[in-house]
Amino acid sequence: MEDDIEPLLVPVGGDEDDVGVLNIQFNPEDLKCKRPFHVEPTNIVSMNDDMQRVSDEASAMNKRIHYYSRLSSPSDRALVAPDHVVPDPDEIYVYSPSGTAFKIDGCADGYGKNSSMVTIFMIWNTMMGTSILSIPWGIKQAGFTTGVVIILLMGLLTLYCCYRVVKSRSMIPSTDTSAWEFPDVCQYYFGSFGQWSSLLFSLVSLIGAMVVYWVLMSNFLFNTGKFIYNYVHHINVTDIIPGTNGSNKVICPGEIDQDEQGNKTLMFLSTTEAGFEVFERWWSKSGTVPLYLIAILLPLLNFKSPSFFAKFNILGTVSVVYLIFLVSMKAVRLGFHLQFNWIDKSPYFVPEFRILFPQLTGVLTLAFFIHNCVITLLKNNKNQENNVRDLSIAYFLVGLTYLYVGVLIFAAFPSPPLTKECIEQNFLDNFPSDDVMSFLGRIFLLFQMMTVYPLLGYLARVQLLGHVFGNVYPSIFHVLVLNIAVVGVSVTMAMFYPNIGGIIRYSGAMCGLAFVFVYPSLIYVISLHREGQLTWLTLVVHILIILLGVANLIAQFPL
Repeated sequence: MEDDIEPLLVPVGGDEDDVGVLNIQFNPEDLKCKRPFHVEPTNIVSMNDDMQRVSDEASAMNKRIHYYSRLSSPSDRALVAPDHVVPDPDEIYVYSPSGTAFKIDGCADGYGKNSSMVTIFMIWNTMMGTSILSIPWGIKQAGFTTGVVIILLMGLLTLYCCYRVVKSRSMIPSTDTSAWEFPDVCQYYFGSFGQWSSLLFSLVSLIGAMVVYWVLMSNFLFNTGKFIYNYVHHINVTDIIPGTNGSNKVICPGEIDQDEQGNKTLMFLSTTEAGFEVFERWWSKSGTVPLYLIAILLPLLNFKSPSFFAKFNILGTVSVVYLIFLVSMKAVRLGFHLQFNWIDKSPYFVPEFRILFPQLTGVLTLAFFIHNCVITLLKNNKNQENNVRDLSIAYFLVGLTYLYVGVLIFAAFPSPPLTKECIEQNFLDNFPSDDVMSFLGRIFLLFQMMTVYPLLGYLARVQLLGHVFGNVYPSIFHVLVLNIAVVGVSVTMAMFYPNIGGIIRYSGAMCGLAFVFVYPSLIYVISLHREGQLTWLTLVVHILIILLGVANLIAQFPL
């Protein structure tokens, strides 16, 4: 009886959590090391497949506390869960918009257990998404020298804005922000507009990533099927397209001039022409293959928990490492083909500066994008005083990886006989479907993306349905409608606009406008103004950063 009259919720210092836009699963860095009490037990990611990991009583208490937590704002500490009702999941993961899931270890004595090395690797792996496939194309659009300079400058600019995101919580006075995420900071400064606008732009990055994944999965599945068909039917060469001869073949699959001086490849078939035409009709990269993926991926999107797919997170690292190995091998075998032209035009090379350089800045905005989940990744750093250093090292490694892949592919592209204009938005398309190394790379990426895509869908569901309905899984009908809409957009883009470079730069410029350029700069200026420490130089610099973000978005649309 004595226990029954005790209050359900008692104030406990340093343990307040709120359902922010990206507060899905993480370990808050607080004195008592509590886990978020508002996460539904069936939605907690675990390495086992047992959906019911807490008792019925704990589940009921969890729902009750979830309700009470909605009654107060993030800054109100009146309703805080006591220790004995906090669910204790065995495994907790944090998800990035690029689709990567990372295990966040438990904390001891109020501090995370991840070393600086682990933290740096997590940030590097999170940012290493599909954008890496478009970096050589972006360098071609900007010009070689201009492209290298832009990668360096965009890396520094996005690093500074990310630094401002990390420091944004500490600039809020008289409030415990240890459990806050950046969308909570936006809500503090801009109210409901900040909350919902951050949700909108976060969804833009998620939906954009899902569309890019569908386009790439269609591409990889098409080329994989084509490789298998050609091997079974002893087809030596698949298309009559410009390309180089020899064992290290490079092709130019895009539209080019008929007078181009490329070596024309021939097609040798040992099967009937009618059978080949039937295969081409039913196995089309932008016609039928995007539709075939629906039967595989749409059912997977309706899972309540993404725990099964989180097990394949290591494939992301394996894919990136293999891409670096593939690029290195191709560069060694092909050699370098560079010619620096600032004024003179060349039929095989592009100028060092091109007016199309904003297309690279749009791609890089998403390539360096980690701003809406960087706080979560850094919370479990064992040495919090090293957060800025570790973040800087991670950005340096990311920029170095992009430069390595982009420069090597651009420099090794054989011109002549081909022109640098042939570099595709997905550089793997410059290697024929019967290239074994490229085939293995596509297999790695295809399987990895098919496991990451449901994670992206789960994150979109948590953010949208969780904020609109207060429940991440209100019913199978709501979830199915959302998933059909997302898949419909993905299939439509894969069939009618399968240009990953364009999709990446549009979505990157849009979400980057808010999370990279506007919000971090505005929050910093407002906080300094409230403290009376704002100077004209600081104001001008951060207004210039905001204008750069606006110009970056506008420049993506042709006049």
